[in-house]
Amino acid sequence: MARRETSPQDPAVAAWGDPAVVARCGVAALAPTETQCVEVDGVGWVPETLSDGTRFTSFGTDPAVEVLVPADYDPAPLLLPAFDEVAEGLPANGLQCR
Repeated sequence: MARRETSPQDPAVAAWGDPAVVARCGVAALAPTETQCVEVDGVGWVPETLSDGTRFTSFGTDPAVEVLVPADYDPAPLLLPAFDEVAEGLPANGLQCR
């Protein structure tokens, strides 16, 4: 997908496509959770269903990266490999998907 502008512009936020898939770096790490963790290419992600798509937050990293995937792109986890390198580059905090 083509990269697009974000408003307001923020170096920690990037967006691609229309509707936009948005990634935000530097979000607070998730605490242990009972929410089902999805592992994609060895990277843990915790999904949260939103009214217009899904928010995925990297799990086991501190800080975390957040990826907002509009419902138009379902099944949403298929887009997560594009963010492997970013998530794998973040410091691990010892938490893992079960």
